Amino acid sequence: MDKKINKHVYFVATIAAFGGLLFGYDTGVISGALLLIKTQFAEPGALQMAPELQEWVVSVVLIGAMAGALISGRLADRFGRKKIIIATAIIFLLGSSISGFAPDVTWIITGRVIIGLAIGVASFTVPLYISEISPKKIRGALVSLNQLAITIGIFVSYLVDLGFAETPEGWRWMFIVGVLPALVLGIGMFFLPDTPRWLLSKGKDDAARLALEKTLEPDNIQNEIDSIKQIITSEAKNKISIIELLQPWLRPALIIGIGLMFFQQFTGINTVIYYAPTIFQIAGFEGDFAPILATTLVGIVNILFTIVAIWLIDRWGRRPLTFLGLGGMVVALTIMGIAFNQAEVLGSSLKWISVGSVVIYIAFFAISLGPIAWLIISEIYPLRIRGIAMSIATFSNWLFNFIVAKTFLTLTKVLTIPGTEITTTDGLQNSNPAGAFWLFAAVGVGGLIFTYFYMPETKGHTLEEIEEHWAKGKHPRKLK
Repeated sequence: MDKKINKHVYFVATIAAFGGLLFGYDTGVISGALLLIKTQFAEPGALQMAPELQEWVVSVVLIGAMAGALISGRLADRFGRKKIIIATAIIFLLGSSISGFAPDVTWIITGRVIIGLAIGVASFTVPLYISEISPKKIRGALVSLNQLAITIGIFVSYLVDLGFAETPEGWRWMFIVGVLPALVLGIGMFFLPDTPRWLLSKGKDDAARLALEKTLEPDNIQNEIDSIKQIITSEAKNKISIIELLQPWLRPALIIGIGLMFFQQFTGINTVIYYAPTIFQIAGFEGDFAPILATTLVGIVNILFTIVAIWLIDRWGRRPLTFLGLGGMVVALTIMGIAFNQAEVLGSSLKWISVGSVVIYIAFFAISLGPIAWLIISEIYPLRIRGIAMSIATFSNWLFNFIVAKTFLTLTKVLTIPGTEITTTDGLQNSNPAGAFWLFAAVGVGGLIFTYFYMPETKGHTLEEIEEHWAKGKHPRKLK
């Protein structure tokens, strides 16, 4: 590929990936902000907010994300990927401002619902946009830039949390800093084109050709246009509704998208993203600064291994990395469960075992389910319904995410084995996360089985070839 074209593609993908950075920032910032919010807004006579209210402050963002995921598909198909991403940046800016200037918990929750709406739309639209502007040889790496941006956003949120951890009402600044990347995304996307596939689907051939001239060699442009038009024509003759996604030839793709999102979430990733400082407090770290500092290590590892995934994803393929990642996650979760179950025996050593286990867990997640789940759903659906189908898979992700986030603190109590309770000062007296970690490990084993029997290998295939595979009624594993 021409170096000039290559640079342009990466530049466009990088600007779009600021949506992922915002996704990551507003996902991760609550982990540190919660430590300050739960003490400032405690009920009269109480040291901290009740765990149930803490769960709502954390998880309410996911209600907004579910709503965003539901509407984003139709909006992106109607108005285009570019306009929706710009609108998302504006929503991020609004939600961050409301959260930062909130006078009470109700307004914090309101701001986080708005942020969640933006996250839900961004989590669908950004990988879709990048996938549709990317040449097939580097599509996996470019779409995974979005996941890298998410991890960078999470890490930046941890650094900001650390910087304001000992500042009076520092949680306000933690939220307000999210305005800056929102401005970069909105302004940057204003100068970028929409995707060739969407432009051609709307009959805007000249605009599509101009967009393709910046991403393909001249000799390949007409072939790409003809290929996309052929698919569009075929789909126009065989119109597909949401209900028809359940048809035999499309059902595997629908199941794969929802299944990957289930295993991504129910292996517990967002208990680490949202509650890492809380987990480290349970393990024995004291105060607010120390557990947030330990959490920054998690953010660094997340970024580094996401970079490794980007390098490997178009070399090794999606299936091998998923097997490797899930296996490592299961081992790390099992170790965490054993360590917390033996908290009394381990004493102060539990702090470092918990940090080490979480770091191993996040490393294996970052090279597998982190980028691959989002990449796969941007690849496996037919063009005309890609927007709607991806929004269904994305909605599933946020629904599963909400369930995990809303129940984690409760699970640390409900699944505590009698005699292993850990008494801390974080509002979670007589709880222990060991049972929750073992539950997530069991789900990971199920994920390995699902990957072996049902996950396709999309490496090296054009989006049109993948669609043709489904149209012929072939089994997912036969796509190699």
